[in-house]
Amino acid sequence: MIQIYHNQRCGKSRNCLLLLKESNKEIEIINYLNTPPSAAELTTLLQKLNLTPIELVRQKEAIWIENFKAKTLTENEIIQAMVENPILIERPIVVNGNKAIIGRDLEKVIPFI
Repeated sequence: MIQIYHNQRCGKSRNCLLLLKESNKEIEIINYLNTPPSAAELTTLLQKLNLTPIELVRQKEAIWIENFKAKTLTENEIIQAMVENPILIERPIVVNGNKAIIGRDLEKVIPFI
């Protein structure tokens, strides 16, 4: 089953979800703003994405700029910031087995699924 960490207010996320639905594959939609991932879940996602925590942060979000940008944070602190403020998580994230990608570029999602 393919999972998508989805934000329904984001156009890129909606387009990615539509692509997944059109693929006729079984999908699980995770509305991560309503049910944020735990620190352990984020750590697993980061491993599947092959990214560092800061690479998953939406660094132009006001919450990041106002509260975190000027600070030197550990990876665990960055993960905790995303747990407490899930709007900071880059989107959409598509998970297929042990791999994941950020699905902003649909051309990359098609071969991934």
